[in-house]
Amino acid sequence: MSTPLEDAMNTLIRIFHHYSGKEGDRYKLSKAELKELLASELTDFLSGQNDPLLVDKIMKDLDSNKDNEVDFNEFMTLVAALTVACNDFFEEQLKEEGF
Repeated sequence: MSTPLEDAMNTLIRIFHHYSGKEGDRYKLSKAELKELLASELTDFLSGQNDPLLVDKIMKDLDSNKDNEVDFNEFMTLVAALTVACNDFFEEQLKEEGF
């Protein structure tokens, strides 16, 4: 039986590969694939965002090797940054509540 962390890691891998390879390199996300992943899997993150260039900006920030695709390592940079931001928010909420 796997641990919750192992399950989470497996989920990240499966989600990435569910969206990658629909067009172009099957091990990377094109801009369209990244947009679909963000819209489907990070709905709260994108809700209320009115910037039509948001996906372009995210793509530019993530695409460290400038190949116009996002590989798994670059994708994990996004996941890690969002997770850290969520944890920081959670800790601030606890501090405000006196915990």
